[in-house]
This record gives sequence, structure tokens and C-alpha cells, in this order.
Amino acid sequence: MFVFSPPADEAAGLLTLPFSEPLEEWQDERLVEVRQRGISRHVVRFIADSGELYALKSISERLARREYRLLRALAELNVPAVEVVGIVVDRWTEADAILVTRFLDYSTTYRALFSTPRGGQPTDSLLDALVELLVRLHLSGFFWGDCSLSNTLFRQDAGTLEAYLVDAETSEQHPALSAGQRAWDVELATERICGELFDLEAGGLLPAGVDPVATADALQPRYEGLWEELNREETLRPEEQRYRIAERLRRLNELGFDADEVELISAPDGTRLHVRTKVAESGQHSRQLFQQAGISADENQARRLLNDIASFRGYLELRDGAGVSETVAAHRWVQEVYEPALAAVPAGLRDRLAPPEIFHEILEHRWYLSEQAGRDVGTTMAAQSYVDTVLPEVPRPLTTTIEGLTGPRGQQELVDEGAAEEA
Repeated sequence: MFVFSPPADEAAGLLTLPFSEPLEEWQDERLVEVRQRGISRHVVRFIADSGELYALKSISERLARREYRLLRALAELNVPAVEVVGIVVDRWTEADAILVTRFLDYSTTYRALFSTPRGGQPTDSLLDALVELLVRLHLSGFFWGDCSLSNTLFRQDAGTLEAYLVDAETSEQHPALSAGQRAWDVELATERICGELFDLEAGGLLPAGVDPVATADALQPRYEGLWEELNREETLRPEEQRYRIAERLRRLNELGFDADEVELISAPDGTRLHVRTKVAESGQHSRQLFQQAGISADENQARRLLNDIASFRGYLELRDGAGVSETVAAHRWVQEVYEPALAAVPAGLRDRLAPPEIFHEILEHRWYLSEQAGRDVGTTMAAQSYVDTVLPEVPRPLTTTIEGLTGPRGQQELVDEGAAEEA
């Protein structure tokens, strides 16, 4: 029996998989080997079907149904996590169920990030992304219980990393978490991350000078700093209440969170402000960009592209001496700036990053070249230079090299750059 969340039309091909056999014994041409994956307690296999990559995990039916429910709940709460497709149960006596999730497009694992680092070692950005994910979970009443680098996927978003939960089998959902529950979750995460960093060190992937213990121990103060920033109480004088409240709410929005409730409590020394924080409704800038330009992008990418549209609009108005509407400016920006820049990317390099991320990096490269030249070099020149010198060095993500790669025994083989070097 296949239990799934509709609509799942694109996953219909999964129904023809050999579910009557143990997952570890499958021999199917759609099987894919993902290298540099994390450590798993269970049998996990990957299937490429109809241009999509799916992860299938063999697990007890009780845990499979529980994880299916929790991943759906995380999606409803806008917490970054992999998308659950369904579970396969009642396979045969004493057989485990199979949990099916969709592999995250343009994502990568922590091992791949350490194998092919860009712009220095990735330890700080990995920890920051993981801390933000933990805080989002805890604000939503989720105790992860198994936070680790192996149970997380990472995706580039305008030069930063965003972390996505992969494994929720030990998670618990509560109305709210106590300070003790949160501290225990962070302590468990610290232990697991320390072990994973030692594993990287043994494999020669950890950069010299990075101490696994000290690095893992840095998780707790980073977590506490972000939690305090989001949930601290502050005392306001009467004359500053209005702008200080607005300032606090704006800061929350900048961090990607919203205010669920604002409390003002009278006190002898002033008014105490307490803001109950929640995970922000995702995609404000993404929706705005799609409405204006028809481009799908992650939130930070969308913010960067919207800024470039606004700059382009100002340039048009200054050049022509007349006002230009947002709609017209966005339409012309797509035709005159965005599409020509992406058209400069050869077909063989287009799978390295998502198109909005490529354009973001072109803008970063333009700034770098302009600084060197002492003048604005323009997007066209920057795009060509970026394609020639930067993009070829970007490793392919794990999910965009499926078609056309055939490995031993008829199985497809999915290999990100750097995996062969490690092997």
C-alpha cells in the first residue's frame, strides 16, 4: 500500500518499483548512487524517475508513519525540510516500510562542501545554517533529537547556505519546547557534529587548523546568541516605544522571522517589551519577484534580483528623464539584463547552480571587476568573465547530473565533482 500526499502525479512511476523485495537487494535501472552522502542507520537508496531524484529509506512502519506525519507538519509551518512524497507499508510479514522523500534540487551534503570548498573552508557557514534551522524548529515546537550534518542538506542562496532537515524519525512535536528540551537538543547536536568532523579529519577532508571539538562546541553559543536576539525582553522609555518596537520587528524580519504576539508590560523602570517570535511566512520576496518578472527563486536570491531590478529602473528613469513603472522596468530587465546574462552560460555549465544563483554570482563578479577597473564594467562583460573564470570551478550539485550517466550493472551513477578525487 502506497500512502502519499496529493498531488503526486510526477511520482506515479515509483509505483512500478520492486517493493515486494528488500530495499537493499533491489536491481533497477533507475537506481542512483549518490556519493559523499552522510552516515545513515538505515538502508537508503536513491531513484531517478522522470527527471526527479527520490530518496527511499527502509524503516519500521511505526517510525515511517510518524516521520511522514512530522515532515508534512514541518512543511505547513514553513520550516526548511525535504518534501515527503509518501510511505509504502504492508509489504510483507516482518518487512520494513519505505519512506519516500524528494531530493532537494541544487542541494549538496556537508562532505561535498568540504571536498570542494569555495571561498575558504565552510565550517562557519555550515554551523550558522544549522543553528538557524534548529532555532526555526524550536520556535515551531519541534524537538529534532538527531540534529547532525549527515541529517541535513545545504543549498546556496545568494552566497549564503540554507540548511534543510532530512531525517525526522526521532523528532517530537509539542505546543512549545522548554529551555531544558532545547538545551538537550543542542547538546545532542554538538556530540554528533563533533563525531562527523573527526570522521572528516580521518578522511583528510577537514582543513588544517580546524579543531573538531572546538568547532562543534561553537554551536551552543551561536544558538544561544540567535535565540536571545529573537526572544529577548527589553525595557523601553515612553517616548521611544513606537520606534523601538518598529525597529525590533524590522530586525526580526531581516533575520527571516515574524512576530506572533507583542506584549507590553508596565514596570516601575519603564515598559517591558516581549515579542513572541515565530517562523516567518516564507517567500515574501520570492512571490514579489515571480509576480514582477516570472522568475522562481529562493528568498535571498529574490531579494538580490529585486534590488537589481530597482537599480535598473532608476537607470532607465535617469537616462530617459521620465518615470518607469515597476512592471515595465521588471519586464525590460528580464529581456535586456537577466536573459542575456544567462544566455552567455554554455549548456555544459548550466547545471552547476540554479539560474538565479548564477545571476547573483555574476552581480558579485561585476562588483569585483568594477573595483579592480575603477569603473562599472557592466553585466555583459562580467557575465562572460564569470563564465570563463569562475563557473567552471563550481562543483555540480547532487541532483542535476542524473540523465545520461550509466554506472556498473546498468545502474545510474550520480557523482558530484570532488567525489572521484576522494575515491
